[in-house]
Amino acid sequence: MSESNDATIALNVRLKPSDSSAHPRAANYTNVGIAQGIAYLDFGFIEPALLAAIAKTAKDGQPAPKGLDGRLVTRVAMDVGALARLHQQVQQMLVGLQAGKQPKVKS
Repeated sequence: MSESNDATIALNVRLKPSDSSAHPRAANYTNVGIAQGIAYLDFGFIEPALLAAIAKTAKDGQPAPKGLDGRLVTRVAMDVGALARLHQQVQQMLVGLQAGKQPKVKS
């Protein structure tokens, strides 16, 4: 009987942009949902002035709106294993930032 080997291998991966991914998109809102083993990561944008107005309203003791409209920038679907790897990468980046290290810029 063969045993599965779940070792992690580090590889240098270079992603070439396509027409739709050639320019970075601004996102200041995220949401993650999971259905049938697939994680859906929604990246959105809410106008900063609107966020500031809501913060001022709350600070003044007025009720916040029940909802607000933003724009969906993109949706990414990935299996839960890829989501776990993304989590690990984000954690490593944040630990580095907390330690005062600057992230490596890949050329």
